[in-house]
Amino acid sequence: MTAQPPLPLAPAGAVEIGAVAALVDEADGSGRVYVRGELAYLWGPGDETGRRLAAVQLRQVKAATGAAIAAGFGIDRETLRLWVRAAESGGTAGLVPKRPGPKGPSKLTPAKIADIRARRKARASLRAIAAAVGVSTDSVRRALATEPDNDQSPVAQEKEAQAVVLAQPPARTAERVAARAGLLDAAPPVFTPAGRVPLAGLLLSLPALEATGLLGCARGVFGQLPDGFYGLDTMLLEGVFRTLAGAPRAEGAARFAPAELGRVLGMDRAPEVKTIRRKIAQLAAAERAADLLAAMAAHHLHRPTATDGDGEGDGEDGGAQVGLVLYVDGHVRAYTGTKKIAKTHSARLRFPAPATVETWVSDAAGDPVLVVMATPGASLAGELRALLPQLRAAVGDERRVLVGFDRGGWSPALFAHMHEAGFDVLTWRKGATPDVDAEKFSAVTFVDETGREHAWSLADTTVDLPTGGVNEQTGEPETFPMRQVTRLDTKKGTTRQVHILTTRTDLPAAQVVHRMGSRWRQENYFRYARLHLGLDSHDSYAAGPDDPDRSVPNPAKQTAHRQVQAAYARAEREKARAEAALLAARTPGRGQSEARVSNQAHNAITAPWHTAQDDLHAARAAHAKIPTRVRLGDLAPGQQVLDTETKLIHHAIKIAAFNTTTAIARDVRINTGYARAAQEAYTLTRQVLTGPGDILPDPAARILTVRLDPLPTARETAAVAELCKHLTATATTYPGTNLTLHYEIKNRP
Repeated sequence: MTAQPPLPLAPAGAVEIGAVAALVDEADGSGRVYVRGELAYLWGPGDETGRRLAAVQLRQVKAATGAAIAAGFGIDRETLRLWVRAAESGGTAGLVPKRPGPKGPSKLTPAKIADIRARRKARASLRAIAAAVGVSTDSVRRALATEPDNDQSPVAQEKEAQAVVLAQPPARTAERVAARAGLLDAAPPVFTPAGRVPLAGLLLSLPALEATGLLGCARGVFGQLPDGFYGLDTMLLEGVFRTLAGAPRAEGAARFAPAELGRVLGMDRAPEVKTIRRKIAQLAAAERAADLLAAMAAHHLHRPTATDGDGEGDGEDGGAQVGLVLYVDGHVRAYTGTKKIAKTHSARLRFPAPATVETWVSDAAGDPVLVVMATPGASLAGELRALLPQLRAAVGDERRVLVGFDRGGWSPALFAHMHEAGFDVLTWRKGATPDVDAEKFSAVTFVDETGREHAWSLADTTVDLPTGGVNEQTGEPETFPMRQVTRLDTKKGTTRQVHILTTRTDLPAAQVVHRMGSRWRQENYFRYARLHLGLDSHDSYAAGPDDPDRSVPNPAKQTAHRQVQAAYARAEREKARAEAALLAARTPGRGQSEARVSNQAHNAITAPWHTAQDDLHAARAAHAKIPTRVRLGDLAPGQQVLDTETKLIHHAIKIAAFNTTTAIARDVRINTGYARAAQEAYTLTRQVLTGPGDILPDPAARILTVRLDPLPTARETAAVAELCKHLTATATTYPGTNLTLHYEIKNRP
């Protein structure tokens, strides 16, 4: 007979739990458990307690293993064990789900949150706010993180949803064709709404860049570039943006996708390397680079926020207005190519090498103001004398300027000349100097502009320096009186006196020492610019012939001088030997009453001495016949000099980039509540300048909104939000457009 199949122990679609149990989960949240085909447990929609109870009882009656029950109910074995222990200790009530998070009422009431935000806007620290409000610092962070983004402009609210991530700018083919035909002066910037644009943070540099005067001075000096797609503003902006992004050389443009840098320039693509070189060469052909730098220097020294030395000295002897302070120093840029370039001693390399020499002028903060190309082999003293008219033109009035420099500019005659020209001198004393009496020293304290306190032991005296001239009336050597401030230096386990000379008699001695020490800020710029701005890079490989009629020192004169020194030393040695031999010959021996030296013996003893004297006279005569200076064409025919115009234009771009970075870092320290601003202002500046963001133009409202992506930490994001408010208040217009820049930053998720 036919066998009837057994009835199923579980309904269709059930999940088997072991050998005898099955679970049915309904879509509405209800469920059932069958044991050997019979309904054993049942719970309704949303009854989590009933579901947990079914799992626990299946485990308690050992209907299946713990692993099978956990797998069937979609939990792990540890959760099942927790449910079992909760049921054993508290019964069914122990399985009731508890509300996650804090069990009591929140301490962050609306009134406390408002109080926390108000205190934070007043630049109070997180710890101070937590102590005043009575909550933890974590609660303060949560209250600040939940602050609504009230800074989001209507333009950003409307355009954010429409901004396509990395939207491709439309091709501007028609304008490029017109530029190629010579029918277009320059293509204006046109922005396309785009989200997550790389390097969008570079647009934060525009307010500070405008303050440097690069674009305005370039328009006044060069007017405009020859007709083409890329105009003067675009090329200079590209150079500054590329430098701020870490690629200061023209070849660095290849590190960025053309469309990537083009989005922040308002172009469909950024200019490439060959275009950059061609455009800069067109500017260099005008030979107006020195005029551009002079115009930028005048703009720098006349802007309302110019960094000078005005301030009060906080020493014990009162304070005085310092006035305008400028530091001057030479910089040797080594050349490693194959062209025949004049050699110059490099202090960094410690030996003479082919190089060009530049004279840099910086303000009291070390920010570069002006650079000029020095004559090969020229001394700092000679360059200072030639630089004074340019400094006076940059200052623009007759106020006295304190000029600081190192011992390379040592020249008492130069000091007197600078004093008569309306410049005050600040420099180290050079050469062997007698120590100042110990009783003239006194302890002095000084607090600088950063709040740091210094304690020195100083002596304040006056010295007369010979200038090398002769008074026509008295016939006596002329001297120039200067103030000498001496500081006791006790470093390296020894005590020595360090002398500083100045013509300023109204400044406290501590202020003089502080200003002389601040000259190292200019050295710090050289180090930074060499690493990050390509200061010593060869921006142009072109070279031209040097002036063959230029007078240069004759190296044969120095060689002859060394021969004179060697002959003199030999003559002194032979003299000493002869005198010792004659003394020994005239000294009587034991038992002798006297000793006689014959003429022949005397001549034999003194003959080497006379020979050495004759050689010395001959060396001196040969040295006198050799001219001190000769024509360059006779000494080194075919010598070349590197192209200076292109290098100076690149220097102008790098000066603007460095001063832009410095201005933004200064805003971080002054206009934000960033707790680590004193240590990390420059780090935060470089981080935000290269960060991504959204670019949202609104031509109708004449607004260009730059909405940055949040930074990794909440405190950095909050600091940049404050920086955005400050920069938006400047109402800066993007160059070449009528779009006012509005800066924002997104809230961290």
